[in-house]
Amino acid sequence: MTSLLSDERQADGLPDDDSNRPLIPSPAGQLTRRAFLAESGTTGIAGILASAPMAASVASAAQADADAAPPSSSMALALRVNGKPHALQVDPRTTLLDLLREQMALPGTKKGCDHGQCGACTVLVNNRRINSCLALALSHDGAEITTIEGLARGSELHPMQAAFVKHDGFQCGYCTSGQICSAVGMLREAEQGAPSHVTADVRRTGPVAPLSDAEIRERMSGNICRCGAYPGIVAAVREVSRMPRAANTRRSRA
Repeated sequence: MTSLLSDERQADGLPDDDSNRPLIPSPAGQLTRRAFLAESGTTGIAGILASAPMAASVASAAQADADAAPPSSSMALALRVNGKPHALQVDPRTTLLDLLREQMALPGTKKGCDHGQCGACTVLVNNRRINSCLALALSHDGAEITTIEGLARGSELHPMQAAFVKHDGFQCGYCTSGQICSAVGMLREAEQGAPSHVTADVRRTGPVAPLSDAEIRERMSGNICRCGAYPGIVAAVREVSRMPRAANTRRSRA
């Protein structure tokens, strides 16, 4: 080992024992490997030490900006929810879903994907079904909102709710409130003549009736049931769709 180190020192142009000598280029002006490595290490350490105060300064400035940010101001909002008027103060960024669940204590409307893809948050707004997770509450000022809590009349279930129970249109139940609200809104759309992707004659005016299973599946395709209770859901919607109009729209309010 000693011999190898000695040979390496001689190849670099250094004496055998240079522990106390400065690491500088050889007299001939040629930079040795040992001197180059020593210089590189010194430069790297100096750079790290120099950048530390700058990083601390940036972090302090970011924290100061966050502390200085003014709180979001609330705005007035008037809604009629499940037949009752409400005057509220809300953050402009609040979604209708969060408003219903967190400020109005109506947890029946569920937060699923929070991206408008699963339908668990479906509610009825002015006769139309919408994904409440994608709707800013303030954009519906003055609107009539119906949630799953507003469909029943006391202990008397809405016909759609009763049909879901009868046909086992649910398993875990997490998506059920959105499924039911969506089904109620969907039947109203079909009655108003709105065609779907599978409607045979889109130029025909008047209600789309009777609704086939294919029509029901297509029109309810925005509501996902991860338990796979689709046969019961289709059966429930089919039954209610064939009831007299007064029955299947009894407490929709929307």
